[in-house]
Amino acid sequence: MSNETLILLGTGNATVTKCFNTCFAIKTGEEYFLVDTGGGNGIMTQLERAGIPMEAIHEIFMSHEHTDHLLGLIWLIRMIATKMKKGQYEGNLNIYCHEELKETILTITKLTVQEKFYKLIGERIFFRPVEDGEVKSILGYEIQFFDIRSTKAKQFGFTMRLKNRRRFTFLGDEPYQEHERKYAEGTDWLLHEAFCLYRDKEIYRPYEKHHATVKEACEHAEELGAGNLLLYHTEDKNLADRKRLYTEEGKRYYHGNLIVPEDLERISL
Repeated sequence: MSNETLILLGTGNATVTKCFNTCFAIKTGEEYFLVDTGGGNGIMTQLERAGIPMEAIHEIFMSHEHTDHLLGLIWLIRMIATKMKKGQYEGNLNIYCHEELKETILTITKLTVQEKFYKLIGERIFFRPVEDGEVKSILGYEIQFFDIRSTKAKQFGFTMRLKNRRRFTFLGDEPYQEHERKYAEGTDWLLHEAFCLYRDKEIYRPYEKHHATVKEACEHAEELGAGNLLLYHTEDKNLADRKRLYTEEGKRYYHGNLIVPEDLERISL
């Protein structure tokens, strides 16, 4: 039985108001690997609701610079730095991201966070830049990061082998591209964005934003032979029926285990 749990802190796209922006944590033992941080201090609410203490977060991966993924990190840096100053946080905080994103985060932090907290960067808060194809050892996992080759902001995804030997692949918030096949083919867990239902494409215009519908996400997962497909980064206009509607459409194109999670849902890996 796996002791790793995926916790969806948010499942929505950039403009949602009825759920939180897409970000998640992988729990292993008493530690958490946090992936993206949402668009603001709502990340603190989501962590509290999920029962995740900030003191247990020492490893954060930031995929790209868009506001709905990045700005929660500034709050976490401020709050964790406060805990460090008060002796309430043991160890260091490591932030993984590509080199250009590091500079963006440093600039925003310097402009918005008090100097007494900012100066902990380089002392107890460390940036760990990642390059395309690079493997980092994090919480006992070998995690391989890759450039998704976004046409918007530079963005990275990752793939990792879980302790039960299953493979977990995060494609970021853009559709699967063929160059990612070596990371995604045959994966046990595929995380793929799905901006809206295919039938609603004229309403939400996902292709203009370089996003996919449920149909395309499921077609990709079927082609790749993914064992489990998790859909996130969606619109929020019908949250009460989102799980049912997305599942109904998705099962026409994908025959594995399809998951359309709600915010704060926990999934055993």
